Order: sequence, then C-alpha cells, then structure tokens
Amino acid sequence: MTDKIEDLRNIALVAHGGAGKTSLAEVMLFNTGVTNRLGRVEDGNTVMDFEPEELKRNISISSGFNQYDWKKHTVRLIDTPGDQNFFSDTRICMQAADGAVVVIDAVDGIKVQTEQAWDFAEEFNLPSVIFINKLDRERADFSRTCKDAAECFEPKPVILQLPIGSEADFKGVIDLVGMKAYTYDAEGKAKEVDIPSDMQDLVAEEREALVENVVESDDELLERYLEGESLSDDEIKAALRKGTLSRTFVPVLCGSATKNIGIDLIQDFIVNCMPSPLDRGPWIVTDADGEKEMECNPDPDAPFSAFVFKTVADPFAGRLSIFRVVSGSLGADGNFYNTNKDTKERYNQLLSLAGKEQKPVTKAGPGSIVAVAKLKDSTTGDTICDEGRKVKFKCAEPLPSLTSFAVEPKSKGDEDKIFTSLSKLLEEDTALQLTRNLETSQILLSGLGPIHIEVAVEKLKRKFNVEIELNTPKVPYKETITKKVRTQGKHKKQTGGHGQFGDCWIQLEPLPRGKGFEFVNKIVGGVIPKQYIPAVEKGIIESCQKGVLSGFPCIDFKVTLDDGSFHAVDSSEMAFKIAGSLAFKKATLEAGPVLLEPIMNVSITTPDEHMGDIMGDLNSRRGKVLGMDSKGKNQVIKANVPMAEFLAYAPDLRSMTGGRGMFFMEFSHYDEVPAQIAQKLVEEINKSKE
Repeated sequence: MTDKIEDLRNIALVAHGGAGKTSLAEVMLFNTGVTNRLGRVEDGNTVMDFEPEELKRNISISSGFNQYDWKKHTVRLIDTPGDQNFFSDTRICMQAADGAVVVIDAVDGIKVQTEQAWDFAEEFNLPSVIFINKLDRERADFSRTCKDAAECFEPKPVILQLPIGSEADFKGVIDLVGMKAYTYDAEGKAKEVDIPSDMQDLVAEEREALVENVVESDDELLERYLEGESLSDDEIKAALRKGTLSRTFVPVLCGSATKNIGIDLIQDFIVNCMPSPLDRGPWIVTDADGEKEMECNPDPDAPFSAFVFKTVADPFAGRLSIFRVVSGSLGADGNFYNTNKDTKERYNQLLSLAGKEQKPVTKAGPGSIVAVAKLKDSTTGDTICDEGRKVKFKCAEPLPSLTSFAVEPKSKGDEDKIFTSLSKLLEEDTALQLTRNLETSQILLSGLGPIHIEVAVEKLKRKFNVEIELNTPKVPYKETITKKVRTQGKHKKQTGGHGQFGDCWIQLEPLPRGKGFEFVNKIVGGVIPKQYIPAVEKGIIESCQKGVLSGFPCIDFKVTLDDGSFHAVDSSEMAFKIAGSLAFKKATLEAGPVLLEPIMNVSITTPDEHMGDIMGDLNSRRGKVLGMDSKGKNQVIKANVPMAEFLAYAPDLRSMTGGRGMFFMEFSHYDEVPAQIAQKLVEEINKSKE
C-alpha cells in the first residue's frame, strides 16, 4: 500500500440496482490478486456483499469497502447500494470518496437511481467517469446508452472507447486516446489487435469528436487545435485528466465486468485521470460553533481532522465507526476530540476494511478511510479532530423517510428491548427513524420503503434476537366544527354539606384551518368570578382532546365565554371546569362536527411513459395534481394526497413504473374528509373500539 497521498484513489462505485457495481468491484479485486477467485452476485459469494440480508436478496444493502494496488497506486473502492430502499447510504458514503464511477447497464439504460447518483456526485463536486457495463448481454446497446447519457447528464459525457462486437459477440474495446484495439480471452487477458476494418470510419469520427471535446479544458490547446495544429497523445492525455478533474466533461468507458473485458483499461483510467486527495484540495470546515469558515488541507503534518460517515452495530464487537481522514495523521492507538459531542475519545486499534474483514493498520494519513471500534459517543455525521484545532465538517443528511410501520413486540414485555436494539440499528442506518405518535399512541418505524423496513426487522432478529410485528399505522384524524352556536353548560350537584355549582354560556365558532384554539373572555359585571374563568378554559381544553364523532382531537375553533352564574358557597374551580366541559360537548354536537384528515405534499418522479398510469392512480387516491416539471427524461408530478390513501404507495409505484419511479412526501395540512367516506370511517372506527 502506498504512503504517498498523490498515489491514493478513493472511488465510489454508484448506479441503480443490478447495473453491476459489485461485479465490477469483484473483478478489480480479482485482477489485482486481492482475491483468488471471481465472486458472483448470483452465487452469493462476493467479497463486497456478505450480510445475510444481501445474500438473500442479491443486492447491496450497505456500502462495502476494499482496496487494491495497481501500477504503484492504492485504489480504495466504496461499493454503494443501488436499490432506492438503501440509497441514503449511497449519498452519505459518497462524501468520503474523491471520485465516482457511474456504472450504466447497457441493456436497461439509465434509471432514476442513476440520475440520483449523478446528482449526488454533483453535490459533492466529485469528478466522475461512466462505465457502460454488460455489453455482452442480449439487447445491450452501446450507442443508445451513450445517447441517453448525453440527453440526461451535465457535464457532457465524452466517449473514450468503442466496443468491438455486440451482445454474445462482444470481445473487446478500442481505445480512442491511444488509437489501439484490444480483445480479451476467457481469462480476461488483453491482446492488442488491429482496429477492425469495418470500424475505421466510425473510429476516425469518434476520435475527432473526442479531441474536440477534450481540448475545451485547456485554452492554449484549444487555440492551437482551432488553428489546425496536430496535438501529441501526451497533450491529449494531459487535457483529458485536466477536464475530468475540473468536471468540464465526464469520460465514457465500456466493457463487461462478469467477462472481465475492458476492466484493465478502467483501472488504468482511475490511476491516470481520477483525483487523489491532493487533487481534491482543501475541504471547507467551520469552527466548533459552526460560524467561522476555514480550510482543512490534505497535509499529513497538519492537525488531525476526520468525519465519521458510517457506523456498524455489532452486538459482540460493539460499535464500529468508519471515518475519512481529511488532514493530519493517526497512529495505531491514541486519542482525538469529538466536536459535535464535545467529548474526548480513546481508541486502541486502527482498522482497514476489506469486505467483512478488518485488518489492523499502524497509521492513517489524509485520504485514508479507516475504522475504530467501541467509541463511546461518536456516531455517523460527527467530526473527530485534534483538540488543539477544533473544526466541524458539514455532513450529508440522510434522505427523508417515505414509509412508516407501527411496531409491536411479538412477546409481551419486550418494549424496552425494542427501543434499545432499534436505537443501535438507527446508529448504523441513519435513514431509519423511530418515533412515538402521541395522537395514536403507536411506535412508528420509518424508512425509504417496505424492503428497507423489512431488512431492519431481519437485522433486529439476527443481531439482537428481538422479534417485532409490523402493522399499518393508524391515521391521525382530527375533528372540527362548521357552524357557530351558543350553548349553556351547567353543573349542579347537591349532596350532604357543600354542593357543586358551575354555570357558563359559550359561543363556539369555527376558525380557519391551522389556527388551532382561541379562548376569549367576555364576562362583564362579575357574573362569573375571575378565579373560575381559567377553570372553564381548562374544562374545554380537556374535552377537545376527544371529539364527539370518534374521539379524535378537535381543532381550529374559537370559544367566547360571555355569560354564566355562580353560587357563593357551592361554586368551585372543579364545578366550573365540569360546566365548561359540558358546554363544549353540547355545542360541538350542534355545531356540525366533521372529520379532518392529514393531507400530504407529494412529489413523484417518473419516466414519461408511465405518466398516464400515475395520474390515473392519483385520481383514484383522491389526489389533487398541483403541477408538473420536466427533469431530464423524467416528469416530476407535484400533488396533494390524503395520507390514508398513501400509506402503502411505495410498492404500488414500484410496480407501476418497473422500479423506475420514486417519490417524496411531507405533511401539508388538514382537510375535511368527504361526507360519504367520513360516515363509513366513523362507523368502522367506533365499531373497532367496541
């Protein structure tokens, strides 16, 4: 492994699920002797996917880490998930990389997750390269995939290689920079051959386009090129590296990971043209208070700084914290300071990650991705640094939750166990959320989709031996009124000794949606003494927690207390509290009570061809479309939809769009439930209570 920072490469492999990221990582590790056999995702024997939940589903659920040496460079791979259920992990781990390889399936083309990964690369300003994979498969189409990439992506993709043959006859690639052709044997060994005669014209045309695009990254070169000067291969290579690093364009390479065709060339490209931590330059950080901005340079002699971007919860080894070193160096053991938690941490061993294995290392400098076990306070998103120079990194937020389930223990008395075990899982997966809905008294587990939640439940059982049941969450309905009424609440009780007497008149009227509760005191002449007025308000507040239709909280109303009477001996705070409660209940029944439901703001991204299905489905869910925007080849539909109709939307959207659609939602407002639906609902809810 290299000690030189300029010879380090931290590369994230990103794509939609099934494009072949893990297969690409496997073949790179095999070609460099890290592994002695080529693992296959289908056979469940890859180095990068090893969790039982990954093997069961044949997908990456969590980012995997490994490294190899190639031509005196050390390349560290971050193999990220491509399934939308686990895409939050992709975003958070990409910030630890210096460059990205965007893998595109030549059969399926660009999917929503590919575009999302592209957006993340832009967000973190990561120089990127496209690798068009699976060119050996039936219906693979290199030119169509390139055309789609040119339409979808900014900065523009620039073709560096052409495939020789297609589908089952795909056997090699032509390098347009060196103007050389290579074919590959069954072992993945390359052999230089002549450029096929039937491809000469296409090669000349694409080479011309390549040079034209590449010289744009260098003004002097561009001028010479426009004046008709011929440029050397070295000049073109230097401009190619410069343009890649500055994100002026994104190079396009091609091959087949499973057939080991073209993989040596992308490994060459990574060491020749992708950034080292030095190329990435200084990182912008703030002081401990998050106010003053400053720079952290990738200098091994600078004060130490790093950020924790991943946590692995292990019931036996404890918490494993994975971090990217930005500046300074760490030894095999020592101390550092956690800026976010304002605590000191001690570690006893520094670890390098290789699939499921962790290997002790003696030091880590700028650009290193390492792990330590059993830190007391540090979790994902925290900055760890030298106490002498306290800094703070701004870390990527997890993607917002889309699906929630109510969780209950399978065995009685396991509630506390659920909370402690789930809290550990939440440290590992920041896209999971655990909340308690006070209105419905349910514990809710939220995530990016049903599979995300399912996997969490499986991990809970495997790692912590806790079993839970998932139920559809109850919708937090509310009640309100539609008419203005005036009623009396009178509480009179005579027993031996002191009696009880409270008498009040209230006006109840509706308020605009979202205005809550307003209480107005219009008592004059002391018909109700001052000390009893707060008791009337308290009686109303307690009563409105359970509405008259189905016991849901009543909201958005105004109460005006305008008259009443009292008894010098028998009146008390309790008597007026009961009188207020009686007045409110009576008034609510007369004021046209209605049921309210939560309405969600929804944003759905879908390819053009599924627009009709999505719109029809939204109508059937009582959705109200607010507008549409184009985004690349996709349409983004904005709508308001009742929460009750959207609780199980994720699997429905997946089946309507073949997994190519995605959505986000957040609470918008409460609105009245249509009368015929409300009547049915009230009957069902009241029946279930009996």
